[in-house]
Amino acid sequence: MGCFYRLNERFCLRGYEKLPYALLRRPENRTVFLDRTTFWALSLCDGCTDCSLPLYPEKVRALFPELERQGIIRPCGYGEELTPDQRYRRFPNRYIESVHWSITGRCNYRCRHCYMSAPEAKLGELPHETILDILRQLDECGVTKVSLTGGEPLVRSDFEDIVRELTERRMVITQIYSNGSLVNDRLLDMLERYGQRPEFNMSYDGDEGMHDWLRGIPNAGESVLRAFDLCYARGFPTGSELCLHQKNKHLLRRSLNTLAAHHVRNCKVNPVSETELWLRTTGENASIGTQELFDLYLEYLPHYFEDGAPLDLMLGALFWGQKGTGRYSIPFEKHPEGMDCARMTVCGHARSQLYLSPEGRMLPCMSLSSFDAVQREYPLVTETGLQKGLSDSAYLRLIDTRLEDLFRQNPQCGACAFRTRCGAGCRACALDLTGSSDLMACDPAACLYFKGGYAEKLRAVPADVGTHS
Repeated sequence: MGCFYRLNERFCLRGYEKLPYALLRRPENRTVFLDRTTFWALSLCDGCTDCSLPLYPEKVRALFPELERQGIIRPCGYGEELTPDQRYRRFPNRYIESVHWSITGRCNYRCRHCYMSAPEAKLGELPHETILDILRQLDECGVTKVSLTGGEPLVRSDFEDIVRELTERRMVITQIYSNGSLVNDRLLDMLERYGQRPEFNMSYDGDEGMHDWLRGIPNAGESVLRAFDLCYARGFPTGSELCLHQKNKHLLRRSLNTLAAHHVRNCKVNPVSETELWLRTTGENASIGTQELFDLYLEYLPHYFEDGAPLDLMLGALFWGQKGTGRYSIPFEKHPEGMDCARMTVCGHARSQLYLSPEGRMLPCMSLSSFDAVQREYPLVTETGLQKGLSDSAYLRLIDTRLEDLFRQNPQCGACAFRTRCGAGCRACALDLTGSSDLMACDPAACLYFKGGYAEKLRAVPADVGTHS
């Protein structure tokens, strides 16, 4: 009679250059990489192969009960074939988990600090046909998750077309980064119609009119708080980012509690970057230096715990805290003391997520879009093509750079006693804080954390969680 299995309907077989054995789980599009033996066993679960045949090694056949227990496969009758989507698909490029895509460089706000000078639409936006072609390329390279940003992504007249195309290609929209002014029931209805429920990440830069001041629009603060409330009422998760500067630093605690009161799940706090637009419109005296910033974070943290850790919170690379608990981690501390990290990539985040700029440039992260001299070295997907960009390009070489390469190019980092724990810090911060165009430069913020005693100061902060009132 034989013994036949097939993959359960939500699972698909995938492979990439250098990572040929992968299992994709729908609908959340979670990819898990497998060893060769497990993948061999799964490849036999096609509804047509007799899995009991002795020609398959015992170590392969022994895996079927456990794979069934995990819900990955099920027994079936002969001929219950896989769907086309479930069959093995091998992509000829390197793996990227997700793409963070600026689908436009236009915006309806006038933010004082924009990386890409969106109020002036410096980078413009690609035409509809080009956007659809990039979507095709994403699919053909095995990208399954996309977050949409801008500028303001919702100003595109073809936004629904983009959502439709992503959905038809079974890609998940994980996040939409918006200023909130165009978030309404009609938009949420449309997303629900296509089965998409992304997190809306909307910046909020402080109470007492500080959000309006930074965003350059009257009532911007009221508008974004309304958008948070609407998303919560409709079951869409929300996150936020808060930019600190001299004018709003005293409002940090109050502003974070305001976000928590509007059901925001997480917030990332960073200082305003001294972009060309910020310096031109505001001046450097409004910025916060790194040491002052760290001291401000340390001053606030006891209040965070006293307030019940009201939301997940990231304070730059100094602190990441979990809502409602005393648990936290320190992003600066990348690797354990003494770990051999030489073969680790310089930036793990950049290795897993591609940033596409409004003009279609492949970059390691959005922050690099403000460094014209640096970003020009990296490929335009409209010229190079995404597949080549993920196979052989300056972009791929950068995100695949190992710490041992950086240590060779940067002897100061290579000789540092903290090089293992630090992992060379952040490449974008290195550019931003040094004014250099050298992506292998030292990150002064990481240097200050390790050499300025902030590890010890942070661990001395009481992490007793109180009751948020």
